[in-house]
Amino acid sequence: MKAFIHAVLLTVALIGNVQAAIDAYEFRNDAERERYRTLVEELRCPKCQNQNIADSNAPIAMDLRREIYRMLQEGQSDDQIVDYLVDRYGDFVRYNPPVNAKTLLLWYGPVALLVIGFFVLAMILVRRRRSGAAAASHTLSEAERARLAQLLDKKDS
Repeated sequence: MKAFIHAVLLTVALIGNVQAAIDAYEFRNDAERERYRTLVEELRCPKCQNQNIADSNAPIAMDLRREIYRMLQEGQSDDQIVDYLVDRYGDFVRYNPPVNAKTLLLWYGPVALLVIGFFVLAMILVRRRRSGAAAASHTLSEAERARLAQLLDKKDS
């Protein structure tokens, strides 16, 4: 029975390794290999969303790596390849999408939130200073202090 369990565990372990196969493509030269590596590292996997195509094991990422390799072999430029993927999957596949009407919030939203936060903080500080100054301006005169001390002495007696 132990031998059967060990065999099953070994089979499961080997199946996991087979699914994590590495793509092996033949390139004409090192420059083409570097272009391929740059492209697959700069483009995002549409399924994984936070992994680039190079690091993802999703089936769509494998298809995209194969497609990028095919397009490189056909002699297409990096811009043509990126444009093809953007046309197909949208600006999401880029880690650095272009600045246009669709991505204005993405690019300038954090800065706007930071400016609004500083404005709110400044308003809070101004209000606190004004309330502190107003409290300081309401100090008692000498006559009022004497009257207050006299009233407090009466109460204690």
